[in-house]
Amino acid sequence: MTFRSLAIVALLATATAAAEPRFFVAGTGTLAIENAHTGERVSVRYRRPDNTYDADALGRLANLFRSRGDGAVHDPVLRLVEVLSHVRDVAGTDHLVLFSGYRSPDYNQTLKGSARASMHTEGLAADIGLAKPSKLSLETLWHRVRALDCCGAGFYGRDAFMHVDVGRPRFWEKTTSRVGENLAGGNARLFARTEYDRYAPGERVVVSVHSLTLPPVRIAHEAKLGATPVRLDGDGDCLELTKTGATLELPAAPATKERTRLTLTTCEPRPERTPATIETNPIAVGE
Repeated sequence: MTFRSLAIVALLATATAAAEPRFFVAGTGTLAIENAHTGERVSVRYRRPDNTYDADALGRLANLFRSRGDGAVHDPVLRLVEVLSHVRDVAGTDHLVLFSGYRSPDYNQTLKGSARASMHTEGLAADIGLAKPSKLSLETLWHRVRALDCCGAGFYGRDAFMHVDVGRPRFWEKTTSRVGENLAGGNARLFARTEYDRYAPGERVVVSVHSLTLPPVRIAHEAKLGATPVRLDGDGDCLELTKTGATLELPAAPATKERTRLTLTTCEPRPERTPATIETNPIAVGE
């Protein structure tokens, strides 16, 4: 696999480097992690002092996170990398232990008890443990991640790992996961994420839509950033999304006085449990 998209990410970040990290929840810019199944270990500085990203370092992480069943590699999601770096720092451990990173959709289907629309299949999740010594127990760390209100966090105490994803903020334990109920069926858990959290006024905002389990979904070009009407790129009234992870673009973000969300509207007819509106994570433009 080539990492052309990683180079594009690096160029985009270079063009709009901010005084602070591009994410509200950000790590130290470094990440050390060991694959529990292969023993491979990667220790990288993925973010430079000017807050741009190193494509080579991200490529090494992507390879470590490859799908265990078939070796498929997914481009790393910057938001997840930053969250994991933050988690490692808070835990006070030398490195994290990766039990499961990316899972190709085909491999995920072979795993008993895996969610059909698992965040792992989009590169948005990791199951991690803590290398010893660590300052915090895994359960305490789970509570710390819950308090961030940024992510999905599942505690699997008997199995000695914690699930972390960059979907909607929520938390669970193994007995409350309801993993066998297909909760995302019919687009019920459709959500959107911006590429970054911090933007400069006038900067292009890329938005990806996830947990799309029943395509297609049509998104209106007319959207709102907070209370401000904005228009997404494209012609006509609606843009059709045919697969999960598809992206939309806001060509130039207006400045915001505070952190706010981009609200997308889905067009009728809406398949099954598709929501009428989808909110992104909070973003700041010109903060």
